[in-house]
Amino acid sequence: MHPTNALPPAEFDLRLVRYFAMVAEQQHFGRAAALLHVTQPSLSRQIRTLEQRVGARLLDRDRQGTRLTPAGAAFLPHARQLLAVAATAAAEARAAAVPSRVTVGHTRGLIITPAVRRLRHHHPEAEVHTVHLELSEVRTALFGHRVDAVVTRLPFAADGLRVTVLHEEPRVLLVAGDHRLAGRESVTLDDIATEPMPRLPDAEWDAYWRLEPRPDGTPAPDGPLIGHLEDSFELIASGQVVAIVPAGLRADSTRPDLTSIPLHGFEPCQVVLATRDGETAHLVAAFREAAQAALNRSATASDIGRTSLHTNVI
Repeated sequence: MHPTNALPPAEFDLRLVRYFAMVAEQQHFGRAAALLHVTQPSLSRQIRTLEQRVGARLLDRDRQGTRLTPAGAAFLPHARQLLAVAATAAAEARAAAVPSRVTVGHTRGLIITPAVRRLRHHHPEAEVHTVHLELSEVRTALFGHRVDAVVTRLPFAADGLRVTVLHEEPRVLLVAGDHRLAGRESVTLDDIATEPMPRLPDAEWDAYWRLEPRPDGTPAPDGPLIGHLEDSFELIASGQVVAIVPAGLRADSTRPDLTSIPLHGFEPCQVVLATRDGETAHLVAAFREAAQAALNRSATASDIGRTSLHTNVI
């Protein structure tokens, strides 16, 4: 054999490389042939073909078995690397060939249909799934990979997340239909200073939705402790409490005994898209673009600090 007969590595037949690696591992042509499901004469011919392409003898056979030549010992680690790279390339190609999948979560009162339709239009090959989440599930659903993105409302703990503001949503006062404030065009904090409000289990969540601290330092009058905002509807309808909720919650559209009143003097809440920080999946990025285009009611949608928010969502 002469080196001048060697072909470039790119022209190696990976099947031949795999045969060589098996013989080198078994140190026996008969055992290797059985594992490869080929005949021993056929395997011998394949190894000779590989040696011709490499331009060096790779294996020596004698009565004691089969052993690597110095050239074979030098070639073996590269052969294994070639096979590993080929296996990885095939796996990634298969993964890319499977329809892409993304799961988008959303919390109560937030409609994501326009963004989902836009994503499906631009990526018809994608499997797009939607999941309704409780507000308290946002972080666990994301970090548990139950969902890849969530459209929800601030505030919530955003460490480890990328949070993109989509639009702002006013906070409104929810009262019983026969409440003394029902029918008002708007209310201020002074109007509700003595009104009991339901208490919420998380301190930061409680402060945000009960408007604490109040400017004069007084706490909001306490109502019953509830687990979810929805638990307060019966309390509100019976006149025991009032509650501040996002305007998009639309509780009064499903409860004729409730009515909402615009609340003046406080910042609106923010509707956001939350994803795992560092997420590289192309469909997640595509959904972010779709959400910014389809769900953004303000002039621009911007990213806010990924680790600077430490309040909790309801």
